[in-house]
Amino acid sequence: MNQILVVDDEVGIRELLSEILQDEGYDVHLAENAGQARELRGRVKPDLVLLDIWMPDTDGITLLKEWASAGLLTMPVVVMSGHGTIETAVEATRIGAYDFLEKPIALQKLLATVGRALKRGTAQIRPTLSLDSLGKAPPMLDLKQRLEQINGLRLPVLFVAEPGSGVDVCADFLHRTKTAWCAPDNFAPLAESPLDLLNQARDGTLFIDEVTRLTRLEQKGLLQQLDKLEKFNVQLLCATAKALPGLVAEGNFDVKLFQAISALTVKVPSLREHKEDIPELASLMLARCVETNQIPIKQLNTAALNALRQFDWPGNLAQLEAAVHNLAITALGEGISVADVARVLAQFEVGMPAVGEIFQFQLALRDARDAFEKAYFEHHLEKERGNMSRVAEKSGLERTHLYRKLKQLGIRISKKIDG
Repeated sequence: MNQILVVDDEVGIRELLSEILQDEGYDVHLAENAGQARELRGRVKPDLVLLDIWMPDTDGITLLKEWASAGLLTMPVVVMSGHGTIETAVEATRIGAYDFLEKPIALQKLLATVGRALKRGTAQIRPTLSLDSLGKAPPMLDLKQRLEQINGLRLPVLFVAEPGSGVDVCADFLHRTKTAWCAPDNFAPLAESPLDLLNQARDGTLFIDEVTRLTRLEQKGLLQQLDKLEKFNVQLLCATAKALPGLVAEGNFDVKLFQAISALTVKVPSLREHKEDIPELASLMLARCVETNQIPIKQLNTAALNALRQFDWPGNLAQLEAAVHNLAITALGEGISVADVARVLAQFEVGMPAVGEIFQFQLALRDARDAFEKAYFEHHLEKERGNMSRVAEKSGLERTHLYRKLKQLGIRISKKIDG
């Protein structure tokens, strides 16, 4: 049975909505103010919230912002107001509300909206964090200002960021609420039928995560789509953790595509660039983890938070979230201690070679680069069982260029398993 939380300071409206929804078979909980809404939202974990905008203690927009910034919009929220304006509706949906109902609410419209919202469920709620919750350190404030400045523009945007830094959250901020979101894992349609992706993203957003994964044919397909973005009303967002100018200079990335997608570039800071935000981020992640995994409430003590702050987090937000999840599941008591943090952080380093062992800093630059490239291609040749077509696709090299590179590096190719 679906759980619905109704938040409204008018007792008559609360009772009327409760009666209607209960008759439809829903389990209804009532809150007359934001304080009660917070308590019930944490205890009941509703499938849907009907939230009044105008309340005496904390208004609905403020409560919606609070839930969004804490990563707690894990359920659809429909806001209600008897003094509704277009501006209020736009603001609510921008923050993350599913829909807006103006009082007096027609019975059929209420039930239709509730049905659609519940059908939507939590499956389409992508980021666990919002842009506001990423941090308040100077680099993050600068990032927010830049994103707010370009928000609403329909130009292609290139995010440059280390893996796990929160590009998905930034992309979601630029994405227009309640419009199509297309983020393909398989890029083959870019080469085979590029208009398919534009149709999927029509009037919304096409997000290409790590654009350097595209093969040369897929790069050409994406380039061909650029002049059709306006026709389909699609905004293109791309992300990369690699130095595209270097790849262009080496002939491994299409120069015209680079020029087209990099005109509006946004650098997303790594977590080590705003370490002062780590304690609050970890606390938010823990609260979310406790809620979604149905585990007992736990708290990180001050020493534990300081230990998390001092770690470098090469995997950025994604690694921090994995560590917090580990702590939430494995800590024995309600309090998570610095010893718990030390235990979990030590696990990240087991079996990992030192940076100097990977990159061999004692070598000359050219020799170090050749050593890395040899290890890189040997890895992919083994993984693809010598299939040169797939190795060429993985590395983004033309096949003839790949053969020359392997010969230059002294890597022997088995003809028997070439593909």
